[in-house]
Amino acid sequence: MDGDTQSDKVEDVVGCHVEDAVTFWAQSVSKYNDLWKISCELAEACPQANAIFGTPDFSKIYGGCFSEDKCWYRCMVQQVINNEKFQVFYIDYGNSEVLNRPDIVEIPPNLQCPGTAKKYRLWGLQIPSNQNLNMFDQGKKFLNSLVYEKVIKIHYKAKHEDGTIVAQAKYEKTDIGEEVARAGFAEKHSSPGNTKDVEERRADVTQNPHQKTKASVLPWLNRPHHGLYNTPRGKFDHVTVATRKQNDTGNRMFAPKEKIQASASVPDTSFAQTRPDRKLNEEMEVLRRENANHLKRQRELELQNQQLKLELQREKEASKKTAENFEETLSTYIGTKMRNLTAKVKVLKQTRHTNKNYCFQEQLSEIIKMVTEGCLPVPPSLEKMETTWTEYKLAQERIQLCRNVDEREELITQRDEVQQNLCSAVEELILEVDQLPLSERSRTLQELSPSLEMMAGQGSEVDDSEEAFQQFFEWKSTRMNKLSHVRNDTDTALQIFADCFGGILKCFDMMSEASSDLEEVIGNADEILKQVELAICDELDNNLNEQDEAEKRIVRSACNKLTHKVQQEQSMITVIQNRYSAGVELKKHCEEWLNRRPNIDNLLSVKKTVKSLKAQLRCKLVEKNNFEESDDYSAFEMTRIKEEIADLRNRVLQEISKEQEEYEKLAHLAQKWFPELPLLYPEAGILNYMNSGGLLTCSLERELLDAEPMKELSTKRLSVCSGIQGQKVLLKGYFVDTSSEAKVVERVAKYHRAWNQQKDKSGLLQLLFLLFCKSDPLVYLMVPYYPGSSLGALQAGTPLTLEEALKVMKGVAQGLQTLHGANIVHGSLHGNNVFAVNREQGIVGDFDFTKSEEQRATANSMVIGTLSLVSPELKMGEPASPASDMYAYGCLLLWLCAQNQELDVKEDGTPELDVVVMDDRVKSLLWKLFCSTRLSAEQVLRDDCFLGVDVIPVSHGPGEEYGPCNQ
Repeated sequence: MDGDTQSDKVEDVVGCHVEDAVTFWAQSVSKYNDLWKISCELAEACPQANAIFGTPDFSKIYGGCFSEDKCWYRCMVQQVINNEKFQVFYIDYGNSEVLNRPDIVEIPPNLQCPGTAKKYRLWGLQIPSNQNLNMFDQGKKFLNSLVYEKVIKIHYKAKHEDGTIVAQAKYEKTDIGEEVARAGFAEKHSSPGNTKDVEERRADVTQNPHQKTKASVLPWLNRPHHGLYNTPRGKFDHVTVATRKQNDTGNRMFAPKEKIQASASVPDTSFAQTRPDRKLNEEMEVLRRENANHLKRQRELELQNQQLKLELQREKEASKKTAENFEETLSTYIGTKMRNLTAKVKVLKQTRHTNKNYCFQEQLSEIIKMVTEGCLPVPPSLEKMETTWTEYKLAQERIQLCRNVDEREELITQRDEVQQNLCSAVEELILEVDQLPLSERSRTLQELSPSLEMMAGQGSEVDDSEEAFQQFFEWKSTRMNKLSHVRNDTDTALQIFADCFGGILKCFDMMSEASSDLEEVIGNADEILKQVELAICDELDNNLNEQDEAEKRIVRSACNKLTHKVQQEQSMITVIQNRYSAGVELKKHCEEWLNRRPNIDNLLSVKKTVKSLKAQLRCKLVEKNNFEESDDYSAFEMTRIKEEIADLRNRVLQEISKEQEEYEKLAHLAQKWFPELPLLYPEAGILNYMNSGGLLTCSLERELLDAEPMKELSTKRLSVCSGIQGQKVLLKGYFVDTSSEAKVVERVAKYHRAWNQQKDKSGLLQLLFLLFCKSDPLVYLMVPYYPGSSLGALQAGTPLTLEEALKVMKGVAQGLQTLHGANIVHGSLHGNNVFAVNREQGIVGDFDFTKSEEQRATANSMVIGTLSLVSPELKMGEPASPASDMYAYGCLLLWLCAQNQELDVKEDGTPELDVVVMDDRVKSLLWKLFCSTRLSAEQVLRDDCFLGVDVIPVSHGPGEEYGPCNQ
């Protein structure tokens, strides 16, 4: 802090901008004239000045067009946002804003002087260190109401190194500092401190700034028709008085009124003597005026005459030129006429050749004939098979719903009878379909579709009524007849023309002895030429491939009707092919299971083996524990025991894999052919396996695995790490009770089915097993383990590059598309639940299956850095949706691409993108993810931002490391 060289200085200032509850900017009243002069010069110079070019000079003063009143003020560039946007500081007022390049101009050297606004801080006050953002804003508004555009008396106390003046401020009899402290927006302290402390406290309060630095209006100076400080004018009457004095001084340039009147009242004694001379002078003046008028009229007439001569000359030249052109035209008339006629004949030949090779009407007629006459018949047995198949499905449903054992056997017998009838109908259908050329007909119809689309063209919707073909053929017949008459007329006219010129040739043939009357031959040549030209033009106007709107409507109706018939037949062929395939499968099933039913013997055998191996494994584990505590401990013996335990574990896992295969076979049979299987063998747990989507296993137990607790992942639930056949996996424990167990299994199965549709290309974390704990109310979910591959871990260590981030986020978008396509809202997309395997494979992690979508979406983990991943609509109480997932996706993408830049948020909580420097394509995508109508995951995958970026599927090879799924 500087010395107190100005400690007792007193000055009147006007507040113009407030930074916080104890800091504001103000202008000295004594600087009014300077400000007024600067404002006038800026208003005159800036509109014609050149905009800044290239990189601005941060030490130079420019003219800036303030965004709210469109007036010009002096400013300095503080920060380059991008090539077209800059943050500027108004040096005469203390506020800042972001301006476009055209709004910043060069100003004359005489305006390159220091700013008139000074920064003041209230003496003896500081912002509390624990003040929140809301109190910070209220304190700022409170100080603004006390100082903005008000004349304040400043008592200097000290001055900081950065130029900030520590002072006591009073407005009339009110001590502003006392008012701020009394309102609780600042606290008193014994020493003045320094500006750096205040700035740090302000930064603490505003560590997540979301307000754009911009004064609501520029202050008092340039407001037209207002007082100097918008205060009572009595305080600044000296300005008005000075103006009046200048006006009074100007009036002294004129002679006093009293002297002029006195001079006018002196009598003229020579008036009578000068009267005759005056009359003569008046007459002379009249004659001079008349002479001047005559001379003026003479000049006008001469000018008019000159103009008439020029017009006459131009008309003569134009007439001469017209005569010359006419003569030239006459001299070349016959040649020109013949060249034009030859050109039209050439076009006509090309048109006839085109119509011969491609006649639109004939092609469409052939397609209509091909579709209508070649349509395949519906096999008679198809309806019988459909009816019997419906009975078969109803019989299967009755068996599935039946709970009575005796009734179930009767229903099974009935089902078998219906199945035999269905097999007979299938055999009939197979024999009939084998006689039909389904594949060839389907290919033919597919080949016709592009031609129909080309013929129909673009146009309004037209009907496809039954009369469409009849109208088309009638129109075609009329059109062809008309064209035939036109062509005959053209051919006749050309023949007459050829005969005429043949006769003329004979007249001029000096070797010919035949005598001809030349006058008779040439007499009607002009008429013959005219008729030939008219006939050719008429045929060209009646081109076969050109139609008016009414004709186009007829053609489109025929094409639409044709397209409808093609689609109908294609649908029928598809139905026949599907029923044929289903019938072949049914026939194969009936032959395979003739007079026998599936059983669970293989499953029980595998379960028995698993049980035996598990018992051996438990014994070995007990032996290992006892041996560790015995006095005869041997490292060699312990190694042998561990190897035996590892071998038994592998054998158990191999048998469990066989068990899952048997369950998969039985589940397929139960879903397709034998719904009674889960009911006949309830002890096998087939129904539970089916309900879990194939994840549930009762044979695998946590105690049998070499599980290692993961303390860093067990903050919310029990998590252990283990290895299965050389692969690391993570077991996540969920506490469940009787009421929540079914819901958890349902959510897990729905997620797993979504993954199972595309597997490694789904973009989702794979679920491996679902197992229950026998001793505790726990259900364990086994997933791959990816240590250190979450986005949070990577960004904390070695952040992803832009290219790597785009690869990863495209995979994440693929995962969201898979979930949303299965009607699943993730609701828990954050930095620890998205993985970048090998820094290029993006995977969406699973979520807490014990929670609903809304519970997951509003969890405390939905924060990354200073950004909240909770969308605005979720904060307003709306339910979670795919759109809220896409908002969280956008926040993650922004976080990855912004790197270490400070991220601001708007009042609605969405990120402020204007000031963030990043790739233009990424910023364009982010705008579309933060607006009210957000892109879907499918639309994101098609965005320009991901063009050329491939989604890399995840492969789980032996020994590969897997990553954690933090919640």
